[in-house]
Amino acid sequence: MAIFQYAFMRHAMEAGLLVSIACGIIGSYVVVKKMAFMAGGVAHISFGGIGLGYFLGFNPLLTAMAFTTASAIGIGFSTKKSRLSEDTLVGVFWASGMALGALFIALTPGYPPDLFSYLFGDILAVSPTDLILMLVIDVVIVLAVSLLYKELLAVAFDEEFAQVRGVPAGALYLLLLALIAFTVIALIRAVGIILVIALLTIPAAMARQYVRSLKGMMVLSTVFGALFIFAGLFLSYVINLNYGVRLSSGATIVLLGALSFFITGAIKNSRRRSGAISRPGTP
Repeated sequence: MAIFQYAFMRHAMEAGLLVSIACGIIGSYVVVKKMAFMAGGVAHISFGGIGLGYFLGFNPLLTAMAFTTASAIGIGFSTKKSRLSEDTLVGVFWASGMALGALFIALTPGYPPDLFSYLFGDILAVSPTDLILMLVIDVVIVLAVSLLYKELLAVAFDEEFAQVRGVPAGALYLLLLALIAFTVIALIRAVGIILVIALLTIPAAMARQYVRSLKGMMVLSTVFGALFIFAGLFLSYVINLNYGVRLSSGATIVLLGALSFFITGAIKNSRRRSGAISRPGTP
């Protein structure tokens, strides 16, 4: 329990809980609608907003939120209005965002900022201001999904059929992209731009193996995300305390999640094969 005597560890735990809510809800849509590449592209685009924030002297996360949301909606709108495929547009925006971030940082007067925490995360450096931003993002996501659950469900599983039934699929798709952008900003402090895609996909992919409803998937994904974050924080803390080795909390969280995903997948496949063999008449 000594881990809770430090304010930065308490902040990290609180951030982990808030982050798991966002990634549990939106990550379920990302997995169901097969938008992992889109989510990864949106995450890397945010680097342009971070660089812009440093260049203008504003809070990098706030400028990144505006920049990333506008870029995500731009990708979605361009996909609907042009002949270019979604993955092509994501690639162009992805590269442009990273390049703009590097350019803005190079143009910023003074010493260049330490970007390691933005690229790979530093949940131990979460501030009360960051916690407020994460809480606001969670509230927006929960409200949006609660009010438009059926419509977003239809768009996630079959966008064309939803449009035929009169659902404004185009507008809801853009809303979903905006919510992905918000979630990315919430996750940057925890695991960083490069590792964001892991928390958006691994908990939801694991949850999908055990539940059949989207609501159940969101709840279980949130639980898995919180467990990975808490276990990663605890493991990195114990190793640093006992062995003097400073492990990156974000990398530890992601590796624990990936290991759990492969183990549960192997167990699930093993049980499925053994069940098929044990059934009479199975070839």
